[in-house]
Amino acid sequence: MVITGASSGIGRATALRFAAAGANVVMVARREEALREVASECRRHGVRALVVPVDVTAAESVERVADRAVETFGRLDVWINNAAVTLFGPLSQTPLEDFRRVLDVNIMGYVHDARAALKHFRRQDHGVLINISSVVGEVAQPFTAVYSLSKAGINALSVSIRSELAREKRDDVHVVSVLPATVDTPFFAEAANYTGRKVLAMPPVYSPQRVADTVLKAAKKSRHEVPVGPGAKQLVMQHRATPAAVENFMAVQVDKKHLSHKEPARANSGNLYRSAPRELATIQGGWGGRSRQAGRRVLTGAALTAGAVVALPVAVAAGKAVVAVAAAKTSKNAAGRARAYAVTKIRGR
Repeated sequence: MVITGASSGIGRATALRFAAAGANVVMVARREEALREVASECRRHGVRALVVPVDVTAAESVERVADRAVETFGRLDVWINNAAVTLFGPLSQTPLEDFRRVLDVNIMGYVHDARAALKHFRRQDHGVLINISSVVGEVAQPFTAVYSLSKAGINALSVSIRSELAREKRDDVHVVSVLPATVDTPFFAEAANYTGRKVLAMPPVYSPQRVADTVLKAAKKSRHEVPVGPGAKQLVMQHRATPAAVENFMAVQVDKKHLSHKEPARANSGNLYRSAPRELATIQGGWGGRSRQAGRRVLTGAALTAGAVVALPVAVAAGKAVVAVAAAKTSKNAAGRARAYAVTKIRGR
């Protein structure tokens, strides 16, 4: 398997998870030293690990990665697109060159990767392309317009490629979009930031190991779209049912929980043009994803036979869950449906 953005966070956790499962791994990122550390950890599982320092915005370099993987291991089974950058800031105050750079990495990087992988998948007539997207590709956030745009574009890219493969009757070539919510990685510390406020990890926060487990399952049994965690799944579902309410809620939450009201931050371009510092080449980001995940109560939708009431969590934040309840009742004597929505705060984690 090949994974981009393998030097930290989700990419690093996923490389190790696949190695633990017995897969040979090809790791791609800009930070060669960090990649070599990950490779050493992977080899402890008795697998082969190949390090290829590459910037995914360079199409020819990416194509050489795929060719080298096939030359080394004989075939290419899984390609995971994960390398990404982000930028926080009001749209009108974001430098356009930084805006373009995010699109270049997050969109064109995935395009380059997909083209390189699909060349070999078509020749082999099998393979799995996994695109790490985000729940914000479905429910966009304020102050992250370009990141939300890029993730929505990735979701569209996945659908388009799947449609092409279906027309070609490539039943053994699969394309999967993985949609995590907030993940406990160094991603937020590496972000470009023009808000004047420190970027925080907005709850609910999941561990990168959970995402890695989801990616491994997707490689073994492909589905078109895989949200990670109940918060992501329910947010997507609720947005499709009540878009205005969810978008308003998201705007409030980003201001309250994603951007600090206490710690300022100077304007900076983060890791857009240069690799993040060595100390950020870690899996966890220090946001307590594992402990929060272990202690959080999972809130699920409850279907009630009397009145068919469905409860959908919109988000879990700061020890409280915000639940949107949509009720639909039908009556033989009524010409249509009546809907009622309520928002309830439930204590718990």
